[in-house]
Amino acid sequence: MKKYIIYVMTVVFALSAMFIACKKDKDDKGSNDVPVTGVILNGTSVTLAPTGTVTLIAAVQPDNATNKTVTWSSSDSSVATVNNGLVTAIAEGTAVITVTTDDGDINASCTLTVTQEEGVVINGVRWATCNVSLPGTFAAKPEDAGMFYQWNRKVGWSSTDPMINSNGGATWDGSYPPPPYPIEDTWEKANDPSPVGWHVPTKEELESLTDTDYVAREWTDMNGIYGYRFTDKATGVSLFLPAAGIRDSNDGWLYGVGLCGSYWGTPGATLIACDLFFGSNYFGMGYDYSAYGYSVRCVAE
Repeated sequence: MKKYIIYVMTVVFALSAMFIACKKDKDDKGSNDVPVTGVILNGTSVTLAPTGTVTLIAAVQPDNATNKTVTWSSSDSSVATVNNGLVTAIAEGTAVITVTTDDGDINASCTLTVTQEEGVVINGVRWATCNVSLPGTFAAKPEDAGMFYQWNRKVGWSSTDPMINSNGGATWDGSYPPPPYPIEDTWEKANDPSPVGWHVPTKEELESLTDTDYVAREWTDMNGIYGYRFTDKATGVSLFLPAAGIRDSNDGWLYGVGLCGSYWGTPGATLIACDLFFGSNYFGMGYDYSAYGYSVRCVAE
């Protein structure tokens, strides 16, 4: 009986020691937590056009804070929404985008102004947020294809227009440009399909999107439509160019929708003209036959 009592007491003492050790370890860990002291956003004011996007980045302070969890909110979701820092402009107006830390309930905010057709600035160039549709108009959404244009022509074809000799009608000028193939080295103002205050980009303006020192790009989708998103590294503002496809120079056949895209620029030369072309695994500047039907994404005057 005495041995049994000694055994029970030993077990009790051992369990007590383990409990005390665990509690001490837990208390020690709690005392090592680093509390949050602040949060900073990479921008305090941003202007976007409807459907434009910008990525806000929250820097929780100090860098070694234990709990860096944050939540995002918009003061007016009819003007702009926010999802994990990605802000999407919805309609004209003003909204305050706020980030709040889980630890300490500390917040920072950015005032977003949404204005119609102001465009977005990427690497110093102000781009329209949508492709050109009918001459003088923009497509409704950034992911919309808009219309396809032969170089230096103010005639657009939609993605649903038939090819030449299709459905009993010739809708595509496969002989463009006509012999002896004169073509100006700039897109003539009278032939520019861009809305007022905008123009077909120059080669240098297109090349500004390819400068990886200032612009990040990724192949992604917007509402199920694939293309490239270009993001200004300094501001987080983004531009989306859909892979609208290409109309063939001979008969206007549309191909590559969702797989590739080409966007006209200027200057041109005899039979060929400048363009930005891309697909999911390639991207670059080139010169192509001016009779192709390519997209137009214009820039501000």
